[in-house]
Amino acid sequence: MDSTKAKLFLKSLTRSYYDEQKLRIEVGNRLVGNIKVTMGAQPGVDEDEMPEKAKELLAQYITEYKRLADYFAQEKVRGRLISERLRVQTGVITTAYEYELAKSYLVHLSREQELEKSLAYALDDFPIWTHFLDGVKGVGTLMASVIITELDPYKARHASSFWKYAGLDVAEDGKGRSRKKEHLVEVEYTNKDGKQDTRNSITFNPFLKAKLVGVLGSSFIKQKGSPYRATYDGYKHRLENHATYKDVTKGHRHNMAVRYMMKMFLKDLWLEWRKLEGLEITAPYHEAKLGLFHKDAM
Repeated sequence: MDSTKAKLFLKSLTRSYYDEQKLRIEVGNRLVGNIKVTMGAQPGVDEDEMPEKAKELLAQYITEYKRLADYFAQEKVRGRLISERLRVQTGVITTAYEYELAKSYLVHLSREQELEKSLAYALDDFPIWTHFLDGVKGVGTLMASVIITELDPYKARHASSFWKYAGLDVAEDGKGRSRKKEHLVEVEYTNKDGKQDTRNSITFNPFLKAKLVGVLGSSFIKQKGSPYRATYDGYKHRLENHATYKDVTKGHRHNMAVRYMMKMFLKDLWLEWRKLEGLEITAPYHEAKLGLFHKDAM
């Protein structure tokens, strides 16, 4: 398989995985939704953000479903007989609706696990995985698949190109890039009448940013001995002792440190990827133009 087809195939698998994950979580939410409020969770909270008791309840649903499914298979009961059996049984599943939701949950979970295995096999076709990402603590097959399918070293002439596409650059107002109105740019598009028009749009890939900052950033911080965890700690310490930032909130400094850590990771990724593809390597702007290096750059 050529590289273009391999990347398209990997992207299809990756997006399919996250589609299944979203459906699985939605079904899980519905399963425990009737008692979430009494357990302290608010409506709309994702399964992964539920209180521990709610997670335990979901596990109980699944365990009970498997037991009931085995029973129904042996007894060859269907339709109304299932509903009658559920009405008299003691347990968390009391309706056919809950039984079918538990079944649906397991179907999505199984598909999710199958897709993750497929991603692991597909990644072997990509040198950036086998020669770099596989050796980075905190980067698993899912995150590697996102990185490989959402970033393109051929389109990124500089490391800062990765930063900008991931929404980690600094906007004109000196603040981190976001969806704020002042950070939007005017872009051309074809409207519903087939005519060229303009609208305000974000400048980055929101899916990529969410995975890098929200998932990979947290994963790096948990890795003891990781150079990126060291980068995070060092930068946060500098912010705490910097006159401009020492009085801002801890959350603000944390977000700034995560953003810097991810920029350093993307710089390393860009460098290794361009080398593997035989592409030209350029020094980062702050080194080439400003003469600033990691220990000097804020």
